[in-house]
Formats: sequence, C-alpha cells, structure tokens
Amino acid sequence: MDIEVVRQAPLFAALTDEDAQALLQRMSRARIERGDILFEEGEEGDRLYIITSGKVKLGRRSPDGRENLLAILGPGEMFGELSLFDPGARTTTATAVAGTDLVALGHTELTEFVSSRPDVAVKMLGSIARRLRRTNEALGDLVFTDVPGRVAKALLDLASRFGRQVDDGVLVAHDLTQEELAQLVGASRETVNKALADFASRGWLKLEARAVTLLDVERLQRRAR
Repeated sequence: MDIEVVRQAPLFAALTDEDAQALLQRMSRARIERGDILFEEGEEGDRLYIITSGKVKLGRRSPDGRENLLAILGPGEMFGELSLFDPGARTTTATAVAGTDLVALGHTELTEFVSSRPDVAVKMLGSIARRLRRTNEALGDLVFTDVPGRVAKALLDLASRFGRQVDDGVLVAHDLTQEELAQLVGASRETVNKALADFASRGWLKLEARAVTLLDVERLQRRAR
C-alpha cells in the first residue's frame, strides 16, 4: 500500500509520520471488485473508509428503482465519516466501479483517536464541508444548467482527479458505464449520449470504452459555465 496515497485523506493530513503509521496499524484492509456493494443506504454506519486504489461510487435509489450518483471517489479519498459526527443509518450506497482496495477504521477507534486530536477533527469537518458545497453546486446545476453543460462539468471534474496527460489530450479512465455517467449527471442516458456525440463531432473529445480523451479542455470549460 502507498502510504502517501492514504496520507491524502483528511484523517491523516494533520498527523506526523509516526502517528500516521500508528493509526494505519489499527485499520483493517478490504478488497472489493466491480459491482460489489460495500454498504447500502439505510444500514447502520460504524466505520470510515479510505480508498487506496480503485474507485467507488456513492449513490441513492428512489422508491421506483431509479438511481442517482452523488459522487465518484478515488485513491486518497475518504467516505463514511458522517458516522463519527452523526451516528445512524447510511445515507448512500457505496459500490465499487473498479477493483478497489480500502482501509477502514471503526467508530469506536475513530472517536478515541479524534477526541485527543482536535486538529484532525477540524480537517475532517473541512472535508465534509467541501462535499456539502459540491452537493449544493450539483443541485444548482440541476436547476440552472442544461444537460450538455452538466456533462462538460462532470467530465472536467473526473479529469481533475482521474485524468492523465497523453499525446492528444487528457485521458480520463472513469470506469463508468453510459448509464452510470447519466446518473452522475442527473439526466437520461439518451440525452447524455447525445451531448457526448455532439462534443465528439466538434472535436472536443474522443469517446472510448469506459473512458474519454478530452481534446479541447478550454472549450469544455466554456461549455460548463
């Protein structure tokens, strides 16, 4: 496991190397494959997770079976921390979208650790606040931004975290199906595919299997505004 990846998580950000290693020793490790569910909405939450490799989607399902994706998380990102500040039922379902390795810390151990380190609690609250801000932005986009704009914004966000520079642009291996990408945008698969096809015809991107290469980031940024 790459300790530097784990140290990107807010739980570790304020720790010395010695404290970080000590905390890591108290954490359990887990491996899940694509499609595996780590926990479901409504379950009692009793631990926090940090992704060391792979990707996890956080989503909610409506009574009629429709799914909305709230976030796609990757290495160094943390989730499940709400159980520390507000113990209770999980508010989302966490599912692997690729083979994923994680480390986890139980509620009791986490509470004991944070109670003596207020600077760590502040870092974790900052992480929750940033996620809430992103959620508020997404809600605003659903009201004020058209589907192509939301598609462009989602691709740019994925590129900022999972993209890598290649000869002709930025390759984003997002590992999402067309349906999952549509759920992330909050639109039908047909509408999202139409927007992607339009962007491709304009030369802004190139579509690949569960990936996309952004060829003109500047144009996509303008379309996302």
